[in-house]
Amino acid sequence: MYQISKIALLFCLLCISCDKIPDPPKDRKLSAEFKEYWFDGTAEITSYTLTQARYGEMREGTAIKIFVKEDFLPEEQVKANEVSERTFPILKLNSTKKFMTGIYPYSIMESCFFPLHKEGHATKISASIQEWCGQQFLQLNNRMNFEINSHSYFEGEADKQFNLPKTHLENEIWNLIRINPSELPEGELEMIPSFESLQLQHKEIKAYKVSAKKSIADSLSLYTLNYPSLKRKLKIYYQSEFPFEIEKWEEIMPSDNNENSKMLTTKALKNKRLKIDYWNKNAGNNVSLREKLGL
Repeated sequence: MYQISKIALLFCLLCISCDKIPDPPKDRKLSAEFKEYWFDGTAEITSYTLTQARYGEMREGTAIKIFVKEDFLPEEQVKANEVSERTFPILKLNSTKKFMTGIYPYSIMESCFFPLHKEGHATKISASIQEWCGQQFLQLNNRMNFEINSHSYFEGEADKQFNLPKTHLENEIWNLIRINPSELPEGELEMIPSFESLQLQHKEIKAYKVSAKKSIADSLSLYTLNYPSLKRKLKIYYQSEFPFEIEKWEEIMPSDNNENSKMLTTKALKNKRLKIDYWNKNAGNNVSLREKLGL
């Protein structure tokens, strides 16, 4: 009798907690048009003319966004050398910025690996910043929770490992735009800001309240994120029809960490775009391709 009661109690507890178990990600149906564009063995590379706010001044530079379909290993969470039963397709975004601050340069890179076979969140995100003072590195792995690894030369920010509950990620927004803008979250919600902004502004790595909105601006679609507590707003302008190319973006935020610091606007405007297998273009005579990208 006691054993039966224990089983009944366990069953009740499982039933009570059922509503706390998230639904499994839905299968994503990719159109023939999508596969023709992204599964053709090339990458889309877009250069942008960058005006970056840093240390209270505007800096001229260059931004690059590289979107490419790759095959991914789920356990190791790295690019697979070959397709197998274990792999699944992802749309990877490598996003870079380069600009000067006085005598010394900044180099920033963010990577987002977003699954194509299932709806859900990014599988992996990483970001690094290099400048003459030192380096910063931040990585998220999407497993049971969001697993965070953070390394920095700044006091109080070095060598941290912790978990965060799964939520919206600003870094994955760019991939969602290219895959299916109708999946973009809207309304008042919580989101982990871009890894670049968290590192540059030395903000706590966590989800913040954000207002997300889709609209139309002239002939382009516009997606806006507004973080009240961070005094930060991001505007992404993209084409309304497939393949939903990103034409420009703006980021409005305080010029430094002081409460009364002035607001400055970082801007990036599309320069040139190529669709090529760039990894095979590493010979000396391929340098001319940089000219085609306006670099």
